[in-house]
Amino acid sequence: MTSRPNDFTDLQWELFLEWESSRKDQCHRLLSYYPETGPLRRDLYPRHMEFFRFGATERERLFMAANRVGKTEGAGGYEMALHLTGEYPEWWEGRRFAEPVKAWACGDTSQTVRDIVQFKLLGPINALGTGLIPGDSIIDTKRRAGSVPDLIETVRIKHKSGGTSVLTFKSYDQGREAFQGTEQNVVWLDEEPPADVYSECLLRTMPTATFTGGIVMLTFTPLRGISDVVLSFLPDGRHPAGKCVVMATWDDVPHLSAQDKADMLAAMPPHMRDARTKGIPALGAGAIYPISEEDVTIPDFAIPEHWPRVYALDVGWNNTGALWGAWDREADIVYLTAEYKRGQCEPAIHAQAIKSRGEWIPGVVDPASAGANQKDGSKLMDVYRGLGLDIQPAENTVEAGILAVWERLSSGRIKAFKSLQAWLAEFRLYRRDEKGRVVKDNDHLMDGMRYLVMSGLQIAKTKPVPHKPRPRDWRTA
Repeated sequence: MTSRPNDFTDLQWELFLEWESSRKDQCHRLLSYYPETGPLRRDLYPRHMEFFRFGATERERLFMAANRVGKTEGAGGYEMALHLTGEYPEWWEGRRFAEPVKAWACGDTSQTVRDIVQFKLLGPINALGTGLIPGDSIIDTKRRAGSVPDLIETVRIKHKSGGTSVLTFKSYDQGREAFQGTEQNVVWLDEEPPADVYSECLLRTMPTATFTGGIVMLTFTPLRGISDVVLSFLPDGRHPAGKCVVMATWDDVPHLSAQDKADMLAAMPPHMRDARTKGIPALGAGAIYPISEEDVTIPDFAIPEHWPRVYALDVGWNNTGALWGAWDREADIVYLTAEYKRGQCEPAIHAQAIKSRGEWIPGVVDPASAGANQKDGSKLMDVYRGLGLDIQPAENTVEAGILAVWERLSSGRIKAFKSLQAWLAEFRLYRRDEKGRVVKDNDHLMDGMRYLVMSGLQIAKTKPVPHKPRPRDWRTA
């Protein structure tokens, strides 16, 4: 603790201690994030926590989020500061570096790097150390020569292990060549990069014989639509090995009030609203179901026993998806109530998960499963029946099925429980390409919705009433 100078009065010393406490709080903003209690507590930010957790297993992560949800400071910037200092909180479940790291923090232009990325990590130029990186961890900084004043090029930072981490700020307007060079442990790309810059960043973090490999984090609102970078995270209806994408909307964070949302929404052009409020990229040639998700999704509720139920199954090695529906016959409304989606598992695992929701519920399945499975030559439909599933082949006329689903959606006769996050992610990106063809990416549950509407309602049934044995008549016993 600082000793009191002899010439300080009691009042001067009290004011000094108050000032020093305030200064230390400013220099340790990192500690204010994600405690167990308070407005920034962890349970209020589930998408941020999910993004961090994936860092333990995935080399490339995309936080594709709406504006103002905390993707820059609360996601990318926060994690970058942890890696640079090694000061991980006890609850941290993401990637950890036991030794100092070499890292890049990047943005689209030199000015936005200074005004956003540099500001979030270091604080204003006249108060360095009041950003996410604690002031007492910063050893020194070096400014970049050029036309943008106060732009820092490199920072040396104390790491908990006793060594020194090195952070370099870069911008996409420097061109691809500026991203060539040495191996990096952490690369953070705030705002969507050009595809060639992203490729260079992947090369810098790729494992070699002498380098264990690093991680790449992307945090942006998808204002460029379905770009090459976005598509690289969503091919073939699954996340490729080593990649993951986490999406966050205004409804996923608590710090935006209803008035905040209304004011921002009023200032946005209509064609940008899905990207800026939900993190949904523009769909190129067009969404297949151009209807607001707010008009489709509803809070979960207990399903009445007299509503018949059914599920639809779309099988495949990369991903198998199942979607459950309950049918209110009187109002003719189909409620999508549950989902299952998992890849690269044997049929027995999928079958067990499906039966756990009710073995009595019948299902309709992609009719292609009646053909030979490329893996072992067996017929998947027969395999699943042998595992105890009550399934029938579904009608799979694509355009007629899409029309039937659209008619129900547009008339309010399909509703989806808000808990169906995998279904909602597919719904947001279900689209046609420039030639009007359905894009067959990440669409297992969308196919399932067609199967339910076209075939499932015909076989849906209510839960059987358990048989109660008649009481035994003691007089005839």
